[in-house]
Amino acid sequence: MEIDRISVLQGDITKQKVDAIVNAANSSLLGGGGVDGAIHRAAGRGLLDECRTLGGCSTGDAKITKGYRLPAKHVIHTVGPVWGGGMRGEDDSLASCYRRSLEVAVENGVKTIAFPCVSTGVYGFPQERAAEIAVREVREFLGKNQSIEKVVFVCFLGRDFQLYSELLK
Repeated sequence: MEIDRISVLQGDITKQKVDAIVNAANSSLLGGGGVDGAIHRAAGRGLLDECRTLGGCSTGDAKITKGYRLPAKHVIHTVGPVWGGGMRGEDDSLASCYRRSLEVAVENGVKTIAFPCVSTGVYGFPQERAAEIAVREVREFLGKNQSIEKVVFVCFLGRDFQLYSELLK
């Protein structure tokens, strides 16, 4: 059952020993603040050098790189929407981030993947709404695709951990 393949933990996504971690990136893919900056710092210079070859990434899409100095073999970079009140397709764009990240994972033989809370930091997406979208999209994807063995939502903030824990009950 797909629920057995989804878990949540509070911690640092850069420490996760999974096939791929997802980076809540900006469209340049060249690093930034929050989880993006933490992943770039932990992975080292090689990540930035590879990201420079990718030509950026559109909102709602995802691209993959090596993990470099991270315990994860790969980083899947996805660009979440900036919250503008909910009337500019933000929900659909965020849902696409999770779907595209999982599709890229499958295309690259990823079996275990860890997601941060995409778009809820400086991009301002409401945390509860974002968590509901994330859990819904992952559950739907896992219901149709057996190749992903484990999805972990890695929450940096305690409030996010509580939200995801409730949604996964």
